[in-house]
Amino acid sequence: MKLIRFGLPGEEKPGVVTDAGMFDVSAFGEDYGEKFLATDGLTRLSAWFSAHAGECPQVPAGTRLGAPLQRPSKIICIGLNYADHARETNAAIPAEPIVFFKSTTALVGPNDDLVIPRNSQKTDWEVELAVVIGKKASYIEEKDALDYVAGYCLHNDYSERAFQIERGGQWVKGKSCDTFAPLGPWMATKDEIADVNNLRLWLTVNGQKMQDGNTSNFIFNVPFVVAYLSQFMTLLPGDVISTGTPAGVGLGMNPQVYIKAGDVIELGIDGLGTSKQTAVAFK
Repeated sequence: MKLIRFGLPGEEKPGVVTDAGMFDVSAFGEDYGEKFLATDGLTRLSAWFSAHAGECPQVPAGTRLGAPLQRPSKIICIGLNYADHARETNAAIPAEPIVFFKSTTALVGPNDDLVIPRNSQKTDWEVELAVVIGKKASYIEEKDALDYVAGYCLHNDYSERAFQIERGGQWVKGKSCDTFAPLGPWMATKDEIADVNNLRLWLTVNGQKMQDGNTSNFIFNVPFVVAYLSQFMTLLPGDVISTGTPAGVGLGMNPQVYIKAGDVIELGIDGLGTSKQTAVAFK
C-alpha cells in the first residue's frame, strides 16, 4: 500500500494511492500515527479498503498533500552515510553511524514551500531515504530489523550549514528549522519496495541535476541502522529514520552553492515518488 494524508495543514485526512488514483479513507476512522501502526493498522486498513474501495471518494488531482504520518515521536538522522558525500565535505568515513535529531516541528508536506530561515545564508538540500518504524523496537538484532519497519518515504533533509557547523554544539540547530523536513508524497509499505538497499535517489535545483545516487552505496544499510539505533533508544511506531544523503550538496561544491528565494528543488526515489519545494524568504 501507499499511504497519504491530504488537505489543509493541520486538517489532513488519511488516504491511499492505487493505480486508479488517490482515495479518501477517512471512513476507516483512523489517522496514520503511532497508535495506528502499533495496532497492526496496515493489515486492518488493507482488509478494510479491499471491502470498501468502491465507497471511497477519489481525492481530486492537485489537492495538497501533507506528510504521510502524523507527527512522529522523533525524527532520527544518520550523517555521512554515503562515502562520496563524506569525501565531498572533507569528512572522515565514520566507523559507526553519526546520529542526530531533527525537530518534529520541521515536518511538512512534500510540496509545501521551503521557508529560508531568518538570518540564513547557507540553506542546503539533501535527498534522503526515510525509514518508518512499524512497531516498538529496543535492543533488536540486525537480522530481525526489517520486521520492525512499516515502510519508506522520500525526505529532503534541509540543512542550514552555518547554523549546523559554525554556531557550536550539535547539528540539530541546522536541521530543525520550520519546513526543513518535507516528507512524502506517500509512505510505501515494505512489500512495495523490492530492495531498499538498491534504490536510485536524485535531486535537482532549478532543473539542474545536483544529486544522483543509489542506496546501494550506503556505508551502513537499513537493517544495520535500525538495529544500531535500537541499542541506544527505544524506537516507537511512526518514528522516522532518515538514512543520509549522497554527494552533490551545496556545501560540497567549489565554490559552495546555497538556496535562494525563488529556487525550485525537485527530488525523487525509485518507488517513493517525487516532491517539489519552492524556496521563499522568511517573513
